[in-house]
Amino acid sequence: MTDILAWPLPWWGWTFLVIGVVSLGSVLGALFLPDWPRPDHRLVYKAGPGSQEFVRSVGGALGIPIYRGGEAKILQNGDAFYPEMLGAIRSARDTITFEVYIFEPDEVGRRFMDAFIERARSNVEVRLLFDWFGSIRLRKKYVREMKAAGVKVEFFRPLALRNLVRMYRRSHRRAIVIDGRIGFTGGAAVSKKWAGAARNKEEWRDSMTRVTGCAVTGIQAAFATNWVYCTGEILAGPRFFPTDEASDGIVAVAALSSPSDAMQPIRTLCLMSFACARQRLWIASSYFIPDAQFRKAARERSRAGVDVRILVPGKHTDAVPVKLAGQSYYEELLRDRVRIFEFQPSMMHAKTVVVDDAWTLIGSANMDERSMELNEENALGIADEGFARAVAAGNDADFAKSREILLEEWLRRPFYHRVMERLAKVLLEQY
Repeated sequence: MTDILAWPLPWWGWTFLVIGVVSLGSVLGALFLPDWPRPDHRLVYKAGPGSQEFVRSVGGALGIPIYRGGEAKILQNGDAFYPEMLGAIRSARDTITFEVYIFEPDEVGRRFMDAFIERARSNVEVRLLFDWFGSIRLRKKYVREMKAAGVKVEFFRPLALRNLVRMYRRSHRRAIVIDGRIGFTGGAAVSKKWAGAARNKEEWRDSMTRVTGCAVTGIQAAFATNWVYCTGEILAGPRFFPTDEASDGIVAVAALSSPSDAMQPIRTLCLMSFACARQRLWIASSYFIPDAQFRKAARERSRAGVDVRILVPGKHTDAVPVKLAGQSYYEELLRDRVRIFEFQPSMMHAKTVVVDDAWTLIGSANMDERSMELNEENALGIADEGFARAVAAGNDADFAKSREILLEEWLRRPFYHRVMERLAKVLLEQY
């Protein structure tokens, strides 16, 4: 320390040095350290999941509208959701708004690009929004090709000096809307790894939801808020937000999450859903690093006799550190009889929550700090028994293809594995 103080610097040199060190520390802290400590969430009133009381409570607590009417259809794996998405795009008559995290120009991406180009040439307004980091493989020549046909293409926070302190905070949303009337959201994006039906390690397991009716407004809002941030163009009016309503069908809410939102609405939506579970709480999460509140809620529900199950990736994963960090919490959950299943055939990428065959959450968010605090995310909460049972049926099929982790077996895992789990925790917010 004495040697450092002996450097021949003038007073102004020391001033700039100190400012530089403080600035660097502030930037690193903003990027990599957790947010300000949060008090534990406490739910003062519990209602039956999916009931009118429950949906009103969610809407009121989050300050979001309740959508009534229309239908929701679960689409399991690429063989189901890609044809539906492409069919809707090709049938568009007025507008297409399309936001995903990953868009790769492989054979699947090519089919989507051709559909966008054909619709744009038929005077349909096509707006595409991709995360710059997630879609880094979408090279300029493909963007130029689509723009030449009239497609509007934008990237969320591309590499630029002005974005250096924000680049770590990405848009992970899935918000696809056709003519303001058909919407899609879920865990998938556009790449050949989502094609197929999870029959082998090359075909990822994932789920998307097709929605009609008023709930499409919630998906459109997820696109519109990021679009105005990137372009300044405000999407409004019946072309994007139709005004017709229906009393029959699903009841839904749509939550949007952003790093600028201290409330973290998707975290609150999940915790309210967990706390009200009475019979079933089935969680599927591709990147599972639950914070203390999520773990506490799951354990409490399990101790209360609720069937709590968690489905996560197994031996096939694209993020080994994330898997290891999540596994560091297995023992805590297993001791309270929470059941954990690791999917075996391929990468499990679905993001769903089913509560009591009455309430379902589906969207882009994972059970990790990145989704709750760093990413732009969107999620739908749907009150509909038929939809919940359909999602649960998909979970049941996945459990049959999974390895259940048992406490006695887990306690015998090698010492080196425990060390790797603890080291992976250091990377908690790096994903």
